[in-house]
Amino acid sequence: MTPRHRDTRATVTPAPSISVPAAWQAWALSFLSPDEKILAWVAIDLDARLRFAQELVVVTDRRLLGCALGNNASLEGEPTCREWARRDGQRLSHDDHAGVGTLELLDGNGRLHHWRYTLAQDAAVLRLVQAFGRRQEEPSPESENGAALCPVCGTPLTADDDGCPNCAADGTAPPPSTWILFRLWRFAKPYKGSLLLGFILMLTSTAAGLVAPYLIMPLTDDVLVPAEKGVPVDIGLVALYLGGLLASALLAWGLGWGKTYILALVSERIGADLRTASFEHLMHLSLEYFGGKRTGDLMARISSETDRICLFLSLHLLDFATDVLMITMTAAVLFWINPWLALVTLLPLPFIAWMIHQVRDRLRTGFEKIGRAWSEVTNVLADTIPGIRVVKAFAQEGRETKRFQEANRHNLVANDRVNRLWSLFSPTVSLLTEIGLLVVWMFGIWQVSQSNISTGMLLSALAYIGRFYTRLDSMSRIVSVTQKAAAGAKRIFDILDHVSNVPEPVQPVPLPTVRGQIEMRNVVFRYGNRTVLRGVDLAVAPGEMIGLVGHSGSGKSTLVNLICRFYDAAEGAVLLDGIDIRTLAISDYRRHIGLVLQEPFLFFGTIAENIAYGRPGATREEIVAAARAAHAHEFILRLPHGYDSLVGERGQGLSGGERQRISIARALLIDPKILILDEATSSVDTETEKEIQKALDNLVRGRTTIAIAHRLSTLRKADRLVVMDRGQIVEEGTHDVLIARRGAYFRLYEAQARQVDTEFALAEPWGNTISTTDRSPK
Repeated sequence: MTPRHRDTRATVTPAPSISVPAAWQAWALSFLSPDEKILAWVAIDLDARLRFAQELVVVTDRRLLGCALGNNASLEGEPTCREWARRDGQRLSHDDHAGVGTLELLDGNGRLHHWRYTLAQDAAVLRLVQAFGRRQEEPSPESENGAALCPVCGTPLTADDDGCPNCAADGTAPPPSTWILFRLWRFAKPYKGSLLLGFILMLTSTAAGLVAPYLIMPLTDDVLVPAEKGVPVDIGLVALYLGGLLASALLAWGLGWGKTYILALVSERIGADLRTASFEHLMHLSLEYFGGKRTGDLMARISSETDRICLFLSLHLLDFATDVLMITMTAAVLFWINPWLALVTLLPLPFIAWMIHQVRDRLRTGFEKIGRAWSEVTNVLADTIPGIRVVKAFAQEGRETKRFQEANRHNLVANDRVNRLWSLFSPTVSLLTEIGLLVVWMFGIWQVSQSNISTGMLLSALAYIGRFYTRLDSMSRIVSVTQKAAAGAKRIFDILDHVSNVPEPVQPVPLPTVRGQIEMRNVVFRYGNRTVLRGVDLAVAPGEMIGLVGHSGSGKSTLVNLICRFYDAAEGAVLLDGIDIRTLAISDYRRHIGLVLQEPFLFFGTIAENIAYGRPGATREEIVAAARAAHAHEFILRLPHGYDSLVGERGQGLSGGERQRISIARALLIDPKILILDEATSSVDTETEKEIQKALDNLVRGRTTIAIAHRLSTLRKADRLVVMDRGQIVEEGTHDVLIARRGAYFRLYEAQARQVDTEFALAEPWGNTISTTDRSPK
């Protein structure tokens, strides 16, 4: 195929995949007819031999076009292109395995062509598949896999997406509504009595503040003007008016202090309840939610955003309510004094309202971008500080500093955009109020000259008008913090509105005495669109120990995650003692599961607190007994403060083997009926492995145990081995039986034996000795 020269301006194209370079887009258009419409395209990045290459796949309303560029991204030379006309019965199918995706073009006779790609292109491929299967005249509101599509750009959205990631990146996502702030009432409702008292104090303090300007009128007309004409000053009358001014000021001060104190207390408690509710809800969400979120972003939402809302409630909302009351009451007094002066005073109001309407949406969008930019700053901190040892080991301090500077720069740019808008808005409102005051002076002087009002009435009205404009200016400034609070509230309610993919049952089934029998019936599980487990059937008897073996990515960890109910199966069921675990209360069920991970996580605190994490009420004797059984007692006693020695964050200060034995003691203390060992000895040396293995022998005794291990020697005591491959169980049996079959397990065994022999040969010249037991898996 050769390119056609055409007027690309006549082409109507959808929002393209962000993975397609602009030069490729223009180049692809040159192959199309003038009236041909592009529906979707994607840049494929692997060839049939899984080597990095470039190929552009384009779906139009007439055909599917594939142009292979090899590894020539500069578009020089003649690419190889193929095309397939659109016919009934054609469809695009996609799948992935071990990080490589496959896109297939199929018809009723079989496969016509296929492409390979890395999963970085998976979202773009999904859009391509969805566009190919969608009828042009009846666009579907959902993608091929049933996921909702972004109404702006058509990106498939998962259940964990707070919004379209593409739109969020370029700022085209719709801004949060200010009405979201009214959802905070659910947190304010418990304090409605205090809120009512605060409102009454606010009302009375505002009314008290309006007394002083009113007293200016009689003080001027009855004292000052007559005094200018030579009339003696009535000292009693002056004292009365000045006493009234002082009393109103003191009353306004006392009432203002009371309402500020009460409402500040309420707002702090609303903020604390909001933080607690957010964190509590977060703790009940599934692991799938956390897999798609950055730690720094979640920390920013619960800390910074709730602080922003709390500040809005305690200060700015109070000021806003006071301003509204003051403006309303001042306007009423002005209309009572002189309706014409009141009407002239209100002249700037429509212009200010129009300006507020113009900027509020832009401010909301800007503050939401600021929130995302600040989350990036906290993300860098959350990544770097826990990984500081790796940063220093690879001498990447400069790189991480640049990454922080870049995130900080994005935050600065986002703030600058808002500040440019706000710096114009705020002075403009002040200018309008000054012009309004000037107009009032002109009109008032004319009214006095016509003897329609007295001088005292004008001065009193001007005092009210000054307060009116001051409050109007203050209320316009509240727009900024209101939109900032609305953006923060949206990010908080994004968490609170998320429904866990592992829900609690409405009516939990009481859990009887647990025997530890586990059964999986035709279990299917998917990560998004990727099928990880396919029709798994497995039965584990009470007290039986099985070993899960298989290549990385075969589905072993996913299987134990389903048993722990960190995720729920898409199809099939997991049963405990014949009861579907989805009908059991999650906390009751997990209380009978002990988990020992490859990388044990220890919290900041004492050794005793970490061991007793699953049973906070355990006695010191029970803690010591668990540590003895885990072969941890001896090294704990060698620590400066024994069981009261502080453990650094993530177990800093302890070796990998010591952390693992504390993890085993933690599992022993809760005395679980089901034990999960996920690569518990894979990251330690041989001697440490022996110590840990002794501890594990105590741990597994009398418990249903499921152990994952790549080092097959660690499974020598398993009653049965289960071999997994591509999400399916391919073999089951003892070591000897599986070796005799010479199947998948035999190949794993042989490959590992050869690796150990090679390591032995390389280590021998250096005087190292490796025992036969270490070299040969049992």
